[in-house]
Amino acid sequence: MKRVLCTILSALMILSLAGCGAGSTGTGNTVVSPGGKTEDLMAQITARQVDVPEHVGGGEAMTDFAVRLFQAASEKEKNTLISPLSVVYALAMTANGARGETLAQMKETLGMDVGGDWNETLNALRLSLDRQKDSRLDMANSIWFTEDSRFTPEQDFLQCNADYYGADIYKAPFDDSTLKAINNWVKEKTHDMIPEILDRIPEEADMYLVNALAFEAEWDEPYDEFSVQEGKFTLSDGTEKDVNFLWSSESAFLPDGNARGFIKYYKGGRYAFAALLPDEGVSLEDYVASLTGERLHRLLSRPEGISVIAAVPKFEAEYATELAVALQTLGMKDAFDRDLADFSALGHSENGNLYIGRVLHKTFISVGEKGTRAGAATVVEMPEATSAEPEPVPEPERVILDRPFVYMLVDLETGAPFFIGTMLDPAA
Repeated sequence: MKRVLCTILSALMILSLAGCGAGSTGTGNTVVSPGGKTEDLMAQITARQVDVPEHVGGGEAMTDFAVRLFQAASEKEKNTLISPLSVVYALAMTANGARGETLAQMKETLGMDVGGDWNETLNALRLSLDRQKDSRLDMANSIWFTEDSRFTPEQDFLQCNADYYGADIYKAPFDDSTLKAINNWVKEKTHDMIPEILDRIPEEADMYLVNALAFEAEWDEPYDEFSVQEGKFTLSDGTEKDVNFLWSSESAFLPDGNARGFIKYYKGGRYAFAALLPDEGVSLEDYVASLTGERLHRLLSRPEGISVIAAVPKFEAEYATELAVALQTLGMKDAFDRDLADFSALGHSENGNLYIGRVLHKTFISVGEKGTRAGAATVVEMPEATSAEPEPVPEPERVILDRPFVYMLVDLETGAPFFIGTMLDPAA
């Protein structure tokens, strides 16, 4: 019987304006498992100090992967929501166990073939994430493998992922107690917002690699009660729905040919919300298909300093998907093939070859006006009097998100979106 290496990706994007919770960066905390059967191996596998680059790079490659995965995973008739950052970390951990053509395809798909050491790059990014009280992105990684004697993990693989990804490592019986333990770990690391990622543990499963993200931040310029107004959101089929819009004046405009958008910043200046609205007559599907990573990275890194009257609907969205087909579409084929997959650097099973069985992904987001702290900035410009005619003040742009649009959470340090979605119906 062939053995399955199940890679489970859990991503939670919380845009919660009510406060921030604590998170873990992978410190080997014990997971509570009924009967105490799950063994925490972090006492045996201690993460070593590794060199950390001064500059966090890889932004263009990560943006390119984000766009390609987004295009492959997008659904035409419902809201889509993925975290490319979560997917990158879970698959990069997995790639440390791949060899040959399997590794080459994974590197090409993830953009890890562009040069440099991606373990170092992703470690530097993980360690650089802001965890301020009012603006934080928490990340946790873990590896779970069966205690059955049929499977032997490679120690170098476990050590590498402990060193560069801060991964918690557990040996477990892979029964109902392990199912509960993994789900409890995910629930804790996502601040209780994703209570369950795994529905079952197949008999042939040997290992799970898990990433969890939790993002919580307050707007740099919060909305007040007068900023909330009811309006109409027009769906793709022309149906109108009543929703509450959050109105504001922003200072970063995103012109993109057949779309226009804006950036709204969170406190601390590290993270931002960005939205792009296709022009009238341009379908959301066609616009998403036209995106390129290079263009999006340039757009997010160099917004125009133009005043924007902006309106975004209040919404909550959650999404669950299986990404195997999308990843194979992007070129990562051998990893899912039970005969061709080469994960010999990950471990060995007496019963057959290791391969990836499922890639599960869940996300959640809530966008609202509450929990913000009021702030203001006023600039009074007093030029000297001259006889020259004063330059006219340009009219502000208007970006009213009252029909389907693309939105992102962006890490301004790298210029890459760590969360990207389509909003077809904010009232869904």
